[in-house]
This record gives sequence, C-alpha cells and structure tokens, in this order.
Amino acid sequence: MSSHLSNDEFFTKLTSLLESRQQKGHGSIFLTQKRLTFDESSASKPTDSPLADLEPPSAPLPIIVRATDGNSQTKDRKKSEKVKLSTVVQPDDLEAFYTRYAEVCKQGMQALKKRDRSKRKKQKQGKKKAQEDKK
Repeated sequence: MSSHLSNDEFFTKLTSLLESRQQKGHGSIFLTQKRLTFDESSASKPTDSPLADLEPPSAPLPIIVRATDGNSQTKDRKKSEKVKLSTVVQPDDLEAFYTRYAEVCKQGMQALKKRDRSKRKKQKQGKKKAQEDKK
C-alpha cells in the first residue's frame, strides 16, 4: 500500500472488514499501532548516548495504525487478496480517534463466541477425584 487512508476511510473499511469476518464465522484481524518517526533532521543528529532511541521526542509524534486480515497466499490455502489498511493519526486528533476506534472494535467483537470450557472443568474434576481415590 503506497498511501495511508484518511481516518474516516480507515474506520469505514475497518468496519466492513470486521463485518466480513463475522459473516464468515472465522478468521483473524490483526490491529497494530506504533509511533511514526519520519523526521530526518532528528534521525541524522549524532548522539553520544547508546540509548538515544529511548529518549522522549521533543514534540509529540504521529501514530500509524494498521489493520490486516489473516489471509496469506500459501500453497495450502486458496489464494485471496490480503487486506491491508493503515492511517496516520496526528497527536492533536488522538483522543477523538481512540474514542471512535474503541467503538468500532467493540462493535466488531460482539459476534465473538465465548469459549466452551466445560469439557476442561470436567476433565480436571475427574483427575482430582482419581487422585483422591488413590490416597
């Protein structure tokens, strides 16, 4: 992907991606975010400290948010296009972005099924009873 989407386009496409995963009933969506560093002037400064990367920046930096589905083009899977979405969020817009981001993610998680752990509990109870009977 050569360019980033606007925040509104990102949310629209993320919503459709989450809905398509819900309809299929399976699949993964990977959401990542990290600090975007593109300022060459600060990167070209010679630093004496070996831990210069850990020092806080002088100004707030934008954040890049990415979303992708779990599809890959391998021999054992049918070939399908991998969906890649990304947007850049400016420091001033972070609070509003994360509020909307949380809403979209919550809507996408409503169709998730709760794991059935009753089998595990029965197996553990059976093992405990067997150990108690041996004593």
